Amino acid sequence: MSKDGLRKLKPATQLIHGGTTRSTFGEMSEALFLTQSFAYPTMEAAEARFKGDDPGFIYSRFSNPTVAMFEQRMILLEGAEAARATASGMAAVTASLLAQVKAGDHVVAARALFGSCLYVVEDLLPRLGVASTLVDGADLAQWKAAVRPETRLFFLESPTNPGLEVYDLKAIADIAHDAGARFVVDNVFATPLLQKPFELGADVVVYSATKHIDGQGRCLGGIILSSQAIIEESIHNFLRQTGPAMSPFNAWVMLKGLETLPLRVGQQTASAGRIADFLAEQTGVTKVLYPFRPDHPQAELARRQMSGGGTLVSFVMESKEQAFKLANALQIIKISNNLGDAKSLMTHPATTTHQRLTPEARATLGITDGMLRLSVGLEDVEDLIEDLAEGLAASRR
Repeated sequence: MSKDGLRKLKPATQLIHGGTTRSTFGEMSEALFLTQSFAYPTMEAAEARFKGDDPGFIYSRFSNPTVAMFEQRMILLEGAEAARATASGMAAVTASLLAQVKAGDHVVAARALFGSCLYVVEDLLPRLGVASTLVDGADLAQWKAAVRPETRLFFLESPTNPGLEVYDLKAIADIAHDAGARFVVDNVFATPLLQKPFELGADVVVYSATKHIDGQGRCLGGIILSSQAIIEESIHNFLRQTGPAMSPFNAWVMLKGLETLPLRVGQQTASAGRIADFLAEQTGVTKVLYPFRPDHPQAELARRQMSGGGTLVSFVMESKEQAFKLANALQIIKISNNLGDAKSLMTHPATTTHQRLTPEARATLGITDGMLRLSVGLEDVEDLIEDLAEGLAASRR
């Protein structure tokens, strides 16, 4: 089936058949091409390949058949024109920003970012001569006020990590485009199934494929999706020359993960909603954050631009001591800073993913010592609720 034909199919079908190319053996599972380089029939063919006259493969740091299948499948799912896979989610974020700016440019980003993303925006970019401004992502006036003549990029994640704030992507995209800037969205918490940033005005969408796309805690990976022009003019050459390439083996694992993505995210989202409601009724829990709960600050916006509340729930205990007691008493839910796994995982952001921030910066983001972030897995939701109930009981002892 042609790419145009596949684009008309539903995501669950695209995620099984999209982008597949087969060798002469006709294998059903995607072929794993573990090769560094490729042979050419003649020197003239090699010359044409390097000049770009022949679209074949050259070297797996540039492109690879298995990696290309993963990219094509993600293109279909996301509704993008082009994509490039990377070695990790942070490689995708870093490349998506660095490839589009130069010394003297300016980047505006939401303050509520994953710790490593904050490092790139706050520390790395200024060291390279690219100024940055952090804003409250929910305050559209701050986005407008931060714009300078040299502003080239807007960057955010939504929902955010770990506060699960939801930002108005369409309105922020309009501000960026009015300023002549491009809009980069980290869509990892929403997954490609629950939110479509390109439909809301994003120019570039990035994922840590390590999370829901793999979904079983096996491999690192990332991907950058955009227009053909942005990928060809900025992203591809940056990745080709600097080298953060996804390995063919990891791409093959991601292809297998994509086949079950709708089933996993659907169940995890349903379970997360039930768990959020359970936690909201418990003694010792002072706040529950879940985008589709009516008490979420951006609940109406979340329902307008997302098709589901997601697989993450954040909640706040009265103290760090109670949060630690709860987590340490869990039997099914594991303590880990990963997310999007088939296994349910819990982390304490203030001492892990956001520990490098000052106490004042954490307070601004609502990351208290009592906050816990739960990534809901595929276990039976009743077992997870019972596990949490036992943890809550232990926190009160």
